[in-house]
Amino acid sequence: MMDDKIKLLAWLDQNDERLYAMIQSLVRVPSDNPLGDCKPIAAETAALLAQHGFDPVRLPIPAEAIHAAGMQSADNIVAELLVGDGCGPVIVLNAHGDVVPPGEGWHYDPYAGDIVEGKLYGRGAAVSKSDIAVYTFAAMALRETGAAGAGKLVLAFTFDEETGGEIGPQRLLQEGQIRPDYAICAGFTHSIVHAHNGCLHLEVTVKGKSAHAAIPDTGTDAIEAMNGLLQMLYAHRAELQAIQSNITGIQSPTLNVGLINGGINTNVVPDRCTIRLDRRIIPEEQPEQAERELVKRLEEAAEQYPGVTIEIRRILLALPFGPVPESSPLIGALQHNASQLLGERLPIEGVPLYADARHFYEAGIPAVMFGAGPRTLAEANGHRADEHVELADVSAAVRIVALSLYDLFNLA
Repeated sequence: MMDDKIKLLAWLDQNDERLYAMIQSLVRVPSDNPLGDCKPIAAETAALLAQHGFDPVRLPIPAEAIHAAGMQSADNIVAELLVGDGCGPVIVLNAHGDVVPPGEGWHYDPYAGDIVEGKLYGRGAAVSKSDIAVYTFAAMALRETGAAGAGKLVLAFTFDEETGGEIGPQRLLQEGQIRPDYAICAGFTHSIVHAHNGCLHLEVTVKGKSAHAAIPDTGTDAIEAMNGLLQMLYAHRAELQAIQSNITGIQSPTLNVGLINGGINTNVVPDRCTIRLDRRIIPEEQPEQAERELVKRLEEAAEQYPGVTIEIRRILLALPFGPVPESSPLIGALQHNASQLLGERLPIEGVPLYADARHFYEAGIPAVMFGAGPRTLAEANGHRADEHVELADVSAAVRIVALSLYDLFNLA
């Protein structure tokens, strides 16, 4: 067994530059979501898998499902590797190739993949095109060294995480196109994430009655009513801070009003005002109950304003993920090999964001988030200008993943 691991590490030592080059190739294909035109990055991913000796399968997604997700185009890409006789666990490695738009303020071309002082820059370099490459090369290491063990490894690369993952991993699972026993999803190198928050997005519209600003008493001011709702929401946000999660890395539920729009003109009493809000749900909460409570509060606040009506529309309800038990073989394998390679015991923790790992958890599949990246999203400038990944973290991640896969395929 030790000889096999030495061979895995030796092969990876010889192929780091190819690994970095694959990340660069992925970064150079724009895949902003929105707008969500992600067939080009799916095609590039499939082409790179083929170049690296895999037989990728493109799984088309119905156009109506793509448009319902708010996207223009997408495919799912799956490639399989049989380990030994295949009579062992099925392990899925899932990462996403869609990214948030780059925005402004970059010192490097967000679509160039420049390597400067040991860092690879570009949109998606950390979240999570680097993980597509890491997972691919971990699979290649097993294949090229003929490592012992038995099972099946599935590379499942999807392109809709930024819009919820419903046509990516969720669809693959619901359609039976992947049936894993374990899943490793995109993450960072210096922690093993076994839980994350859920998320509720609501659109709230208050309707009043327009009137001339010179005779405002003949109208009903929707913005005034919305101001009352906002005061209620901010007071509720303070109340949520008293609720504490028991999971390391996750604190309290949060509430943020991110968008507001209303009014017709300066000299018109506004007849409509709309907000969109984000309510993060800790794993200990019941998502539907949290939604019902918030809707009730909004409706009761609107009742304080005669002549006003309120409409509430759910945009998104992403369920919390985990916590996956720390005794899981998946966590044990990653923890052991990270300790051996990095000389430190990685924290097992939750994160306040939400990601595709929740789809596996909902399907009853033990999953964790682990991949290439620093200790925090902020360190990598994730979703900000100058996003980057440290090449040292990429190299560490691929080794930890490859060795952990080996251990899982050799479980007694």
